[in-house]
Amino acid sequence: MNLSQVKLVVTDMDGTLLNTNGKVSALFFNQFNILKKHNIHFVAASGRQYQSILQKLDTIKNDISIIAENGGVVQHADKTKVLLKLSSEDVLKSVEILRTIKGSYIVLCGRKTAYIETKDSHFISKLSEYYTVYKAVDDLTKVTDDDFLKIAVYHFESSETQVLPQINDIANELQVTVSGQNWLDISHKEANKGYALKMLQEELGIDTEETMVFGDYNNDLEMLELAHFSYAMENAHPNVKKVANFKTKGNNELGVEFILEQLIYSKTTK
Repeated sequence: MNLSQVKLVVTDMDGTLLNTNGKVSALFFNQFNILKKHNIHFVAASGRQYQSILQKLDTIKNDISIIAENGGVVQHADKTKVLLKLSSEDVLKSVEILRTIKGSYIVLCGRKTAYIETKDSHFISKLSEYYTVYKAVDDLTKVTDDDFLKIAVYHFESSETQVLPQINDIANELQVTVSGQNWLDISHKEANKGYALKMLQEELGIDTEETMVFGDYNNDLEMLELAHFSYAMENAHPNVKKVANFKTKGNNELGVEFILEQLIYSKTTK
């Protein structure tokens, strides 16, 4: 396997680059500096809020590209673009359906901030790990002064078994993705990480054979298909392991860093 041709490294955050404590390793930041010297561009691609990704990667934020909100927003070369937004009608219909699902917590993800209509402290403690900026409102359907990138739904038991089966009407019209054990995302029909990554590849002039991607959940599937060097984490969803060309260690065993060390070696010995 010839890793020396890689020019672009893309990684998901939760369950991939981040450990279960939500931390990025010191080793990764050291590796990043070496990769940068070899002109390898780095992209963080997550269902997380844009501001939350910035917080996790604060020391390198000016040297990377960011795909946030599962492809709803892309930051590259000091410019931030909103790609595909939900309409007010999409928001209204989705929120009304989601309100009927017992145990579900709705997050309306705007470009300015995220919006919630609950005061449940247990949920808010979970929310604050993924959303650096958020605002509690009385009624999500009354929020109008923002661009809406997606709707995230949290369920303490399982988003895949408790929420997904009940939103067939939404899934027929919008992009519905199980993005984690507890999270499900609703976006514009064409919005996903792959859509955003393809745009970056074209802008950078980098093809599939020169791209390395890491992922662990269903919201990573489209972008994994855009890389020859596609890696599923050991802790990945079965769907991800089927799509990825290669596998690596789990996120708590520094699976991303394990492969990046091989990449660095290939660049320094060729």
